[in-house]
Amino acid sequence: MLCFDTMNRNSQPFFPGAHTRAPPSYEVLREEHEVSVRGGPQSSMQERTTVINIQAETAVPDHIVWSLFNTLFFNTCCLGFVAFAYSVKSRDRKMAGDVIGAQTYGSTAKCLNIWALVLGLLITIGTIIAVIVIVVTSVNHPPGGY
Repeated sequence: MLCFDTMNRNSQPFFPGAHTRAPPSYEVLREEHEVSVRGGPQSSMQERTTVINIQAETAVPDHIVWSLFNTLFFNTCCLGFVAFAYSVKSRDRKMAGDVIGAQTYGSTAKCLNIWALVLGLLITIGTIIAVIVIVVTSVNHPPGGY
């Protein structure tokens, strides 16, 4: 396959291994071989290396079990269900390799789970206190009697 340069009207091989013209001279090949044997151009400066450690799997909490628990038992204002949806989104992002998106959705799920749990506990405790107060007042004051 050939590529044409419109400015020079010269044809160049599209693939580096495909030569349509005469092979390069012996001097060019020998020079390339010497560079590869020596390990590249040498300089007086000391070589610097940078090492980047990339973890294969980053642990991103998605809080899916907590969200499922809140959905089933403390679903105040549907916060548990919304937290469950964000947990599923966080898990999807983690499986897709998007760590930042997984952390964002996981953080939102955690916040919604906290609110669902706190509001659910307050409503439960408030209901228990209200039932106790009603029972105690009805035992102390029977209906119709003063």
